[in-house]
Amino acid sequence: DFGLFTANEEICSDVHEVFRRLTGLGTAGGLKALLQAPFRLHGTILQAIQRETEAAQAGRKARIIAKMNALLEERIIEALYEASCAGVQIDLIVRGVCALRPGIPGLSENIRVSSVVGRFLEHSRIYYFWGDGKEPLWLASADWMERNFFRRVEVAFPLRDSTLKRRVLEEGLLNYLQPDTAAWHMDSAGNYRLGGELLSPEHDAQQRLLRKLTGRD
Repeated sequence: DFGLFTANEEICSDVHEVFRRLTGLGTAGGLKALLQAPFRLHGTILQAIQRETEAAQAGRKARIIAKMNALLEERIIEALYEASCAGVQIDLIVRGVCALRPGIPGLSENIRVSSVVGRFLEHSRIYYFWGDGKEPLWLASADWMERNFFRRVEVAFPLRDSTLKRRVLEEGLLNYLQPDTAAWHMDSAGNYRLGGELLSPEHDAQQRLLRKLTGRD
């Protein structure tokens, strides 16, 4: 998983406010940096997908990459289908259950879904959007499921430091999207096929990252 040590006043103030709410000492007011479920998280993700859709419709670059454990929420799936129809390139790294079907002509041909299950049980949720070059990236506790958006307290926080953002993008997302990575790829019928060599260290995204972080690369 990813965590963030920060002295950013907005983020720290929001974290304090979230814990005030959890202890019953605060009410649900506006947060400055964090997105909290069941309040603003779902709507903000929908807005981010819509912005990519509008960018693609206007002929501009548009991109969505998201990593999570599960994808089931209907309105998010519908928004991703609409984005795909507009030409947005979408990669979804979903370790577990996924109700979206990629690769359907006229609906989801610009969406790819993969699942990486390796030595380590991963638990990160990362939401990346091109955002007309601003590249907003969020780290979160929430999968894209109804219970996470509407029936739990969940938070997502932005990475604002460009160096940290690039590191999470490369290590947490792009590392898993390399063409030769051992991953299970979903087809348009919802079936999975293995791509890459499952037991090969060269094709194992987790082993690549482990070698990099331990200096054995």
